[in-house]
Amino acid sequence: MQHYFAKKIQKGQLPIGSYLPSEHEICEQFGTTRTTVRRALDELLKAGFIEKEKGRGSRIVEWRKSLGLLTVKGFSESLNQRKKTVVLQEPIMSSWNEGSPFPFTKKEQLAKAAYFQRLRFVNDKAIMLEHNWYSLDQLPILKTKDFVDGSFFKTLSQRFLIEIKGTEQELRAEKASPTVAKHLNISEGSPILHISLRFTTSRPGLHLYSEVYCNTNKYPITNRYFL
Repeated sequence: MQHYFAKKIQKGQLPIGSYLPSEHEICEQFGTTRTTVRRALDELLKAGFIEKEKGRGSRIVEWRKSLGLLTVKGFSESLNQRKKTVVLQEPIMSSWNEGSPFPFTKKEQLAKAAYFQRLRFVNDKAIMLEHNWYSLDQLPILKTKDFVDGSFFKTLSQRFLIEIKGTEQELRAEKASPTVAKHLNISEGSPILHISLRFTTSRPGLHLYSEVYCNTNKYPITNRYFL
């Protein structure tokens, strides 16, 4: 039962902010007991798909909000800002990032990676340069034009029923290299935030790797990152 509702949420058939049917209605729909329904709702709650609202029922929430990921405030959250993503490199077959601080599994080392690169803008100001890799033995090469709402995470969720379960992060304050400075339109050597990430997913063996360079002078970092 929980898998039935989880898939509907993942596919967007039950939108964020809407409510699940009442316990009584679910009992009638599945021909089961209220104890079984409550157990299923508890599993959805633990998994982060719903939250309980007293007197209103089970409200569907943004699954990734509870994961403690990173984002740039103003880019993913602010409706009053003009946001834009420019694809600098469409996904292609590539070698893995040798500079990653996270060890690759033996299976990943034997497989080729898919790599893509994007530049994020807020109010026409470049604020985030990102490099991304994933294993081609787990997913095919995906075209960015086919990303759901421009989001790689949403594409994984709605097309492949794969969710992000957590992340490992390494943050470093660095001086902008010539390449990073050029993309972010800042002076070479300017201070930037370099974030290395390895995302774990609900598909065993599938990790996503990112190297993100952020100009945080105007847009600070909050606790969510949407790839």
